[in-house]
Amino acid sequence: MITAIRHVGLVVADLEKSLKFWCDTMGFVVSRQMEESGPYIDAMMGLKDVRVTTAKLAAPDGNLLELLFLHSHPDKQQWEGKPYSTGFTHIALTVQNLNETYFRLQHLGVNFPSEPQRSPDGGVKVIYATGPEGVLLELVEQIN
Repeated sequence: MITAIRHVGLVVADLEKSLKFWCDTMGFVVSRQMEESGPYIDAMMGLKDVRVTTAKLAAPDGNLLELLFLHSHPDKQQWEGKPYSTGFTHIALTVQNLNETYFRLQHLGVNFPSEPQRSPDGGVKVIYATGPEGVLLELVEQIN
């Protein structure tokens, strides 16, 4: 039925802050950024007079994260879910060195509920972090 996951969309309250975090801190690269409005985007969103900036960010492996900043229809400033909330909860990213990433992000003010944990099977080290707008990140280092 499907051939691939195309991208993950993330509505943001502060586009510049989010671009700085996702690109400068996490290593994504902007592959395309555009302003969208008109009947097409109104129909897609189920709203009228939508004005949105979209930015497609590419990970080193080619997977895409799409940031959407709605100029015309702002929502909450922050996502309020938890790791156990119903629905989409987090974005999992593979990192090369979790301890190094943890200390670097901690120095930049990113919040963590604990120190990195080793999985019971010993295959990965993992931790949750809170990114811009309260989005949860799962950072994973493959050990084996």
